[in-house]
Amino acid sequence: MASLMSTSAVAALSTASQAAMVAPFNGLKSMSGFPVSRKNVADITSIASNGGRVNCMQVWPPRGLLKFETLSYLPPLSQEALLKEIGYLLRKNWVPCVEFEVGKAHVYRENNRSPGYYDGRYWTMWKLPMFGCTDAVQVAAEVEECKKAYPDAHVRIIGFDNVRQVQCISFIAYKPE
Repeated sequence: MASLMSTSAVAALSTASQAAMVAPFNGLKSMSGFPVSRKNVADITSIASNGGRVNCMQVWPPRGLLKFETLSYLPPLSQEALLKEIGYLLRKNWVPCVEFEVGKAHVYRENNRSPGYYDGRYWTMWKLPMFGCTDAVQVAAEVEECKKAYPDAHVRIIGFDNVRQVQCISFIAYKPE
């Protein structure tokens, strides 16, 4: 019984001393002591809102256009733009590979309705991946050869990272008319 009284007495003493350490609530402090911060006039975050009158660019129309994975919303690449994209791929030390598809080259759903599955993702390789290639002109020459052999096929270039063993980039190099 004595031990019970002593623990309750200690608890009463410790709560009384803790209560003395906490200051009573006197309301909210004035903001006048804090520095005034204003948004920069060039700050564009205040332009966008979630209101109903926001005008945004439409990303992809749902009807009438086919989707071809990465960069498919862009207009066809010029030869100069194509060489720049290939150069980027090579500067990242990715292995270029040319692929083509005759017929349904776009992404579609036909055989399965599960999430994340799409048909039309896997195309036929033109040749083996271009291991050791360091010149964008060599890759562009392979695209031209593929276009001559299959003029009615879509041609894309893929970049593989041989360290991480993943595909890092994919873009359309040629669309038939």
